[in-house]
Amino acid sequence: MASFLRVARSTAARRSTLLAATASISAAPRARIAPQFARGYATGEPKKGGSTGVFLGLAALGAAGGYYYYSTTQDVKVGAKTTEKSLDKKPIDYQEVYNAIADILEDNDYDDGSIGPVLVRLAWHASGTYDDVTKTGGSNGATMRFDPEALHGANNGLAIARERLMPIKQKFPEISYGDLWTLAGVCAVQELGGPTIPWRPGRQDALDGKSCTPDGRLPDATQGERHVRDVFYRMGFNDQEIVALAGAHSLGRCHPDRSGFEGPWQEAPTLFTNEYYKALRDRKWIKKTVKDSGASQFVDKNNPEVMMLPAEIAMKNDKEFSKHINTYANSEEKFFEDFSKVFNKLLELGVPFQGNERVYHFKPTTA
Repeated sequence: MASFLRVARSTAARRSTLLAATASISAAPRARIAPQFARGYATGEPKKGGSTGVFLGLAALGAAGGYYYYSTTQDVKVGAKTTEKSLDKKPIDYQEVYNAIADILEDNDYDDGSIGPVLVRLAWHASGTYDDVTKTGGSNGATMRFDPEALHGANNGLAIARERLMPIKQKFPEISYGDLWTLAGVCAVQELGGPTIPWRPGRQDALDGKSCTPDGRLPDATQGERHVRDVFYRMGFNDQEIVALAGAHSLGRCHPDRSGFEGPWQEAPTLFTNEYYKALRDRKWIKKTVKDSGASQFVDKNNPEVMMLPAEIAMKNDKEFSKHINTYANSEEKFFEDFSKVFNKLLELGVPFQGNERVYHFKPTTA
């Protein structure tokens, strides 16, 4: 069983101590608010639980046309007819929703002590099937609630995340599933030590799965840099944004029964830092076959508990991708700045905003 190092709620120095314990850290990160909880590990098998999944595995809804919507006050589409219907619902206090999500993050019986990483994965998968050409996909609709999307291989394990958020949905029934899931991802990043992510509501829930995007839109972790570009260019991201998005892998771990891969990307998988880039750039990675699945991945020569996916090693060896990896390995501040922008962009792909939505900058409960 892994041994865990707990970081104090409000002590930035303890955060530095945890990071200094990792295999490749050469300098303490810049001071900032310490996360509510963060666990590192030494060796051994982690608890069973949630998953972070394949390389930026993202799955979401389908086409914006031809399905039904409901929200607080908006057009309600019924077939070809559109009528204005104002639903008498109380305003949503989104900071209160954020706080409620923060309250459920810590779980000593779940993976490395937090469900935060799997909530980030849920937000990813509810956002990343967007196609900039056909304008389908994105976080609008939350169609992962329905088959066949709920059964897509890349969404293995995400039923756990959706179920964990159901009590909050019941407490705040006016919030859409799409807004709840993306807000949960924002909350998890911030509460685990990451940057402030701008967020705004406006996602509308589909009433059925007719608009699910086809399976296979997500990145294949076994492929190379060309495949990575093909998938993310389709969503409208450039090389720098792709590398910034990859930094979400500072959180969580892979599970053989979900993605086929096994292990975390760094030794403190519930702490959002730039350690992912330093590990990817600086460590010696050797190929290994996962015993339980037969999948090939790469592990740190000096700490085989830590892994990287084949697509990530291909990115490291790519001239253009490697420039950005080096930038973020050298500057956590720059990583945070760019991640905040691109994660916000990801979560808003395909969302039919009206233009008058308030943009929220949530105050972390650890502040």
